[in-house]
Amino acid sequence: MSQRPDHPQRYALVNELHARPYPKLGVPGHAVYLAFKEPRDAANRDRSKDQAHLAELLTLNGAAQPEAGITHYGGKIGRHELKWEAHTEFTTYLAFGKGVSSRAYDPAETEIFPDSWIEAGPGGRIAAVQIRIVDLPENPDDIAPMLEQWFVAESLVCTWVLDGAAVVAGDFRIDPNGQMRFAIFARPGTGPGRIGRTVQRLCELETYRAMSMLGLARARDLSKRLNALDPRLTEIVEGMGDDANSAEETLHELLEISAELESLAVQHSFRFSATGAYEAIVRERVESLRESRFEGRQKLSEFMARRYDPAVRTVKSAETRLRQMVTRAARAGELLRTRVDVERSAQNQKLLESMDRRSDLQLRLQHTVEGLSVVAISYYAISVAGYLAYPVSKKIGLTKEIMMAGLTPLVILAVWLMIRRIRKGVGGH
Repeated sequence: MSQRPDHPQRYALVNELHARPYPKLGVPGHAVYLAFKEPRDAANRDRSKDQAHLAELLTLNGAAQPEAGITHYGGKIGRHELKWEAHTEFTTYLAFGKGVSSRAYDPAETEIFPDSWIEAGPGGRIAAVQIRIVDLPENPDDIAPMLEQWFVAESLVCTWVLDGAAVVAGDFRIDPNGQMRFAIFARPGTGPGRIGRTVQRLCELETYRAMSMLGLARARDLSKRLNALDPRLTEIVEGMGDDANSAEETLHELLEISAELESLAVQHSFRFSATGAYEAIVRERVESLRESRFEGRQKLSEFMARRYDPAVRTVKSAETRLRQMVTRAARAGELLRTRVDVERSAQNQKLLESMDRRSDLQLRLQHTVEGLSVVAISYYAISVAGYLAYPVSKKIGLTKEIMMAGLTPLVILAVWLMIRRIRKGVGGH
């Protein structure tokens, strides 16, 4: 049986499914996570800088260098496992190892990523997470003192996840060491794969939350600009029916507003689209944790509904308002262009009527001139004919008056026929 040729990318596409496996963490354990993002145009950044940054970290730990052009990496650095990924707008580093420090959230655990190395990185930290993984006490109430010591009660989230396999706690605050803290209390017997997936989802949750909220500052700035443009646009639309306003001048003003709105739409479209995509990932990560309430405490989904959703709604509101104003400006522009076309048509009609009147006047003037020409030419022609016919009339006994009276109608008829023939000749040409 002959082997059919494979598509050139078949194996690459299948390997992509298995390129980013979840980490596997035992209990007790700890994880340190970083995400870097360029402040501007991160999607078009120089990705070689990301790989150079990774290579520098591996060099500091005496690890082998990665291949060129990779988008993900996994390997050992010192006593930790490292997982690196390059995304559309950011890069992530997850280092995890066995055991926990005696002092909870000891800054020494984060030294796997040296400060000098972080400062030299491309862009800045968009997320920094430190996770402590310990066994769940036999009596779950025994974790309450730890929660009070480690987290801020006002924003504390504490919830069962993965159908009761573990308790996850965090306050979404940045501690003095610049880290966001999470704790995982794993029920005895929970496998390292489930713990690893929980760690990965918490890190992704924080990263995509931060990325989605980048649109909030943009939305606030945009709202200020729209607040300034909206009254101008409304005034133009309301004044479109006023005949006292020049349609062309109004159209020029409207085009200025439309151009600015289109420019704002171009500037914000990527950020707002990214916010929507990241928001969907945040919600998917929350759902994938399959949480349930722990001892009456706030769930992760409730925290997001109270603290995160208003920010997302602000971004969506600004995006919707911008889109509506662009549409309003476009409709107003079409109406104004129609009004300008109608006014120009009316002006053209008046111009044609004026040209018709001038043509009629010119024709009447031409007829008048032609009549006067017949009279003038006839007068001179009769005089010449009189001089020529006088000797003949004298011989036949006609007086000069009778001769001139007889010649006059004949000469006038001849002149009229001559001019008529000339007119027909000119008209034919």
